Amino acid sequence: MENHFWITFGASLSAAFVTTAGIYVIRRFETWGNKNTIYFICFAAGVLIAVSFLHIIPKAFEMNVHAPFYLLAGYFGLHLFNRFVNAFVCDKDSSVQYAIGLVPMIGIGFHSFIDGFIYSITFTVSIFTGLLTATGMILHEFPEGIITYLLLLRAGFSERRSLLLAFVAAAVTTPAGMLLSYPYISRINEPILGALLSLSAGSLVYVGASHLLPKSETEQKRFSLIALATGVLVAFVIIFSKH
Repeated sequence: MENHFWITFGASLSAAFVTTAGIYVIRRFETWGNKNTIYFICFAAGVLIAVSFLHIIPKAFEMNVHAPFYLLAGYFGLHLFNRFVNAFVCDKDSSVQYAIGLVPMIGIGFHSFIDGFIYSITFTVSIFTGLLTATGMILHEFPEGIITYLLLLRAGFSERRSLLLAFVAAAVTTPAGMLLSYPYISRINEPILGALLSLSAGSLVYVGASHLLPKSETEQKRFSLIALATGVLVAFVIIFSKH
């Protein structure tokens, strides 16, 4: 169990590192970051969606007979949360700083905090399940760091303050969520763990299908479809090479 903790903590720290890398890249290499971020988004979407349908959802269904309901709740729960954040932002005057930068930052911070819970849940099920999930989740942290930093800059914050706020909201929250949730999740029984795993799968499908993929369709980059297919293929190979 101690090994599980350190592997889970290491994965959450890796996510924080990749988020920080995204912030650094967009600050130091803005042209390259804007040009290539979409490929990270597409690859992450492919991994997250494929891993969810091919491994996490079947595993959750084995552990809890009511898993389909939790799957639906996970998807729509995250959808409703994002709708709430977007509506709150849209209702505010665009000249107000928090309407442009702080409110999305809080939303991203909460999302990253929940990511920490997902690491705890999936690694408690098995190291293999955790590593599969982490593959897609860690990659989707890269554009998340970029988005948070750019939103704060648009809000009128200085580069230094934007850097600090983006780091805390998008990076630090993931290991914080993992550390807070792990002691409780590691002690629960299999049916509850299956329910939580199904909630996580619903959230991952939402992130991949409703949050990441639309960005690739909007930008229409030349190799975005290849990046998406590569993500699906990587997940497929990893999952079925184990059997």
